[in-house]
Amino acid sequence: MEVNVKNTNNVISKVYKDSIADELGIEVGDLLISINGEPIHDIIEYRFLLSDEYLEVEIQKQNREVYIYEIEKDYDDDLGIEFTNPIIDKAKSCRNKCVFCFIDQLPKGMRETLYFKDDDSRLSFLQGNFVTLTNMSEEDINNIIKYRISPINISVHTTNPELRKTMIKNKFAGNLYSIMERLAEAQIQMNCQIVLCPGYNDKEELERT
Repeated sequence: MEVNVKNTNNVISKVYKDSIADELGIEVGDLLISINGEPIHDIIEYRFLLSDEYLEVEIQKQNREVYIYEIEKDYDDDLGIEFTNPIIDKAKSCRNKCVFCFIDQLPKGMRETLYFKDDDSRLSFLQGNFVTLTNMSEEDINNIIKYRISPINISVHTTNPELRKTMIKNKFAGNLYSIMERLAEAQIQMNCQIVLCPGYNDKEELERT
């Protein structure tokens, strides 16, 4: 069977020797389409689906031929592949203008990648990045709970809703506590940080937080 797949974020960049993928003949340059009929949109979804002990893995070869590999494995066995895009998706950027943001304070003329501000729960889980929970849709929050993205690292700064809006410069910043309550009810572990800014979130506000 031959299909035309537009999403190239799932291209395999590495196959580990003697892995399941290697034994099946999956190769660098092949494209992962789905696992058990579910399209793969990001690395969290991939890892979640990978935990099943029976998999039907749909792969498009470089000649556009599509194969479905049936795999029986232990729940914690990995396929042994990596992707050209480590999170299989575009990282979610931060639209905030925090009063303390070091990226906004960088001088001009440096390499472009230094100016990218991420606010992505997947990178929080995978790399330890901190997120504000302000640049997330309802679907993003539901996915944290659905896929058990835990622990998640959260930039709290203050639990005063109006002060948090002022510090982060985002009208949704005051919703922090209600989102954290939902995550706590789902038993998602949260690691929290405070960037302490004199005159903003110190003294009584720090005690409150």
